[in-house]
Amino acid sequence: MASSFIWYELMTSDLPAAEVFYKAVVGWTTEDFPGSDFRYVVAKAGERGIGGMMTLPEQAAAMGAKPCWLGYIHAADVDAATEAVRKAGGKVFQQPMDIPDVGRFSVVADPQGVVFMMMTPKGPDQPPAPMGTPGHIDWHELYAADGGTALDFYASQFGWTKDHDMDMGAMGVYRIFAIDGVAKGGIMTKPAQMPAPAWIFYFNVGAIDDAVSRVKDNGGQVINGPMEVPGGAWVVQCLDPQGAMFALVAPKR
Repeated sequence: MASSFIWYELMTSDLPAAEVFYKAVVGWTTEDFPGSDFRYVVAKAGERGIGGMMTLPEQAAAMGAKPCWLGYIHAADVDAATEAVRKAGGKVFQQPMDIPDVGRFSVVADPQGVVFMMMTPKGPDQPPAPMGTPGHIDWHELYAADGGTALDFYASQFGWTKDHDMDMGAMGVYRIFAIDGVAKGGIMTKPAQMPAPAWIFYFNVGAIDDAVSRVKDNGGQVINGPMEVPGGAWVVQCLDPQGAMFALVAPKR
């Protein structure tokens, strides 16, 4: 089986404010992760944790890191996967280390500089939630330095495959990728105004116009959309009040 995203993490400059924002906008509930030496907030859709929120580490901020969402990709052996990323031209920011009772993880970047994490979790794997489940993340969008070649790396490391290409005219080609035969995201060359290549994650909500109102009412910004996408869903791309980029997808306007 191919490897999928299994966890998402917000690093932010104002953790209490970000927690309030996402609870209001996406509808998550939250709880503090016990036993940590810093505050780590678990975001839950229903009874299931889907990601975490934490304060951006001082060392990362000093190196120029800004508030952002990052994704964890499952690795059967994170040590071997981390070395494979390095050999494939990626960069290792954090060598594999253990989180007690959670798993073993590393922080890396693909050859085009896009940061992500990998994890070998402890305990049994959870089955994926049905597509469209509120609060969950089904779609993953990579704004790459070179969208035409970016999938090659992820295919070689994680078994992802090309599903099909969409011609977006002046915006270039949007490459849909599949994980175990199911379309899970798209890849394109980033627009010039986007400061750096990055992954963007789409959170499921019920209706896009209501979600847009919640974003604006809680201090966020809509930077693109709403727009209808193939299949009839509606999407927006947004910034939270601390500047982290995220997106929302809904089955109706």
